[in-house]
Amino acid sequence: MKFALRGDLLDFTGAPVWGEVDSPGVRFRADHWLLVDGGRITGVQANEPDATWAKHDHRGRLVMPGFIDTHVHMPQLDVIASFGAELLDWLNTYTFPAEARFGDPARAAAGAELFVEALLAHGTTAAVAFPTTHKISAEALFMAAQQRGMRMVTGKVLQDRHTPDALRDDVVQAERDCIDLIDRWHGVDRLAYAVTVRFAPTSTPEQLAMAGALCAADESLYMQTHVAENRAEVQWVRELFPEARSYLDVYARAGLLHRRSVLAHCVFLDDTDRAAIRDAGAQMAHSPTSNLFLGSGLFDWRAADTARTAVSLATDVGGGTSLSMIRTMAEAYKVQAMAGQRLTAWCALHAATRGAAQALGLDGEIGSFEPGRMADVCVWDWAAGPVAASRMALARSLHERVFAWMTLADDRNLAETFVAGVSRYRRANERP
Repeated sequence: MKFALRGDLLDFTGAPVWGEVDSPGVRFRADHWLLVDGGRITGVQANEPDATWAKHDHRGRLVMPGFIDTHVHMPQLDVIASFGAELLDWLNTYTFPAEARFGDPARAAAGAELFVEALLAHGTTAAVAFPTTHKISAEALFMAAQQRGMRMVTGKVLQDRHTPDALRDDVVQAERDCIDLIDRWHGVDRLAYAVTVRFAPTSTPEQLAMAGALCAADESLYMQTHVAENRAEVQWVRELFPEARSYLDVYARAGLLHRRSVLAHCVFLDDTDRAAIRDAGAQMAHSPTSNLFLGSGLFDWRAADTARTAVSLATDVGGGTSLSMIRTMAEAYKVQAMAGQRLTAWCALHAATRGAAQALGLDGEIGSFEPGRMADVCVWDWAAGPVAASRMALARSLHERVFAWMTLADDRNLAETFVAGVSRYRRANERP
C-alpha cells in the first residue's frame, strides 16, 4: 500500500478563468513522483524516493486524478448507440424496456458489475449514477462500487406515473425503500445516497413532496434528476405543472433544489434559473454527447460561467455515446464552438476533476493531488497511434499539448487506474 508513481502530474489548485490558456490554477509537474501510503496521497517530489517505497515508473506518461462522472445511467449500457429517437421516444422505445429487466436480481448484479468495470476502464473512479426503480438495482450498484473501494453516489429511481407497470412505484413503498437503502448504504465506506427523481413528468406532486421531505430530513443526502433537456419535455412539464415559473421551479417548490442537487442537462434555462442554481449551491451536469446524439439542444456553458453557476461534466450513457470523459470533453468543446465560444482544456478538465469534487462537496477526498486525498489516480499515454504522436510532437505549449490529448485520446490511452491506491484496471500487456 506504500508506493511512488512516476510521471507527468497534472491537477488543479484553482478554477481556470474562461478562455485563458495560461491559467495559474493549473499545476503541472513534469517527471515527478506521486507518493501514496495507505490508499491516500502523502506528497509529491522531484527526486526518486528511497528504497522503502515500491516504485511504479510511468515516466513520459500523463498522470491525473481519476475522472468524476456526475450523471450516468447504470442500466443503459444495453441501449447505448440505439438509432433514431429524441428524448421522449428514446425513453419509451429503448430505456424503459431495458430498465424493466433490472427487476431481476441476477440481471441487476451483472449489470452493476459490467458498469463499474467499464467506468474504471475509461478512467472514471467516481460517479453520480442512476440505477432503476427497483431497490435491488441500487443495492447491486452500491455493492459493486463498495467491493472496488469507489466513490459512488446513487439511489433508487422514483417514478410513479407516465411509466410502464414494470417500473412504476408508489409513494409509500418508494419512501420505505429509500429509507431502507439510506440506512444500509449512506455514509458507508465511500458510498452516498442520492434521492433520485427520474424527471418531473414521471413523478406525481405527492412523490416530489416525499422526495423533498427526505432531503429536508438529512442534509447530507444528494439529489439527482434531469431538467430542461429537450423542448418537448419542457413543454410537457409546463402543462403538468402550470403553477411553476419554470421547469427548475418544479423542483425548487418541492424542496429538491439545494447544495447537494445534481441537475443533469440544463439546456433550456434562463438567467433566473441559473441564479437559483447558484444561490442554492447546486450544480449543472453538462452531458454533451447525449445532447448531441438525441438532438436535444446546445448547453450554454458561457452563460453558466457568467452566472457563477457550478458546471460539471457527465457522459449520460446510454443517451451519451461513450463512458469516456475525454470523449465527453472533446464534444463539450464542439458544443461551445457552435455558440462562438472556445472551451479551454483547463475548463473541461477542471469540470471533470476538482471542479466536480468541489460541487459535490468532496474536494477533501477526490479531484486533486493534495496530500490526504484518496489515491484515485489514472495513468495515460499522451498519444496513441502515429497521428496523435506526430501532433503531440509539434505542440508548442502545455495547453496545446493537453488540448491535443483531450481531442484525440480515448480509453485506448489509459494504461492503469488506481482506486484508493489499489490498481483496479490495467491495460492488457501492461507491465505491473
